[in-house]
Amino acid sequence: MNDPFFFGYGSLVNRQTHSYPEVTRARVRGWSRTWQGTGLRKVAYLTAQSDSTGEIEGLIAAVPGHDWAALDQRERAYVRHAVADMTHAHPTARDVQIYAVEPQHAADGDHPILLSYLDTVIQGYLAEFGEAGATAFFDTTHGWHLPLLDDRAAPIYPRATTLTAEERAFVDANLARLP
Repeated sequence: MNDPFFFGYGSLVNRQTHSYPEVTRARVRGWSRTWQGTGLRKVAYLTAQSDSTGEIEGLIAAVPGHDWAALDQRERAYVRHAVADMTHAHPTARDVQIYAVEPQHAADGDHPILLSYLDTVIQGYLAEFGEAGATAFFDTTHGWHLPLLDDRAAPIYPRATTLTAEERAFVDANLARLP
C-alpha cells in the first residue's frame, strides 16, 4: 500500500523545516492561500481555503507508514482535507491531503503576520521555484491587509530559518510593492 502525501503551501515548502521524504513539486486546483486571523492565537496563520478558481503551487511529500501523528501535531490548528485536483510528477502519490484552518476559527482583527514565518516560507519558495515562484506566492496569496510584525531579531515562529541578505532583500522588496 502506498504512503499518503501532504501538500505543503507555506513553511512546509521549506525543506529545512521538516524531514519528510519523496518531496515533489505540485500544483493544486480548487484552493487558494490566505493569511487568516483566528481565535486560536494572536498572530495570523497561513491557510488554504476552498476556492473553485484557485490554484496553489507547492510541494507534496510522503507520510511514511501513514503516520500522521507528528505532522498533525505540527499542524494542530489545521484539519486535513483530501485534494481532488492536482498535478505532479510523483509516480505513486494518489492520496494527498492539504491542511486548512477550519472556518469556525476565523476571527477578524489585527492578527499580525510574523515576518520570521513569512521569511521561512519565501526561502522555501525561492529554493524550490526561484524568484518567479516566490513572486507568485506574494501575488496569489490573500490577506496582506493584516499588519506585519517584524520579529526577525527574535523570531517568534518556532521553525524560523536564517535568510541570506539577498533573501531578506527579496522579501522586503515584495512586501513594499504590495498594495
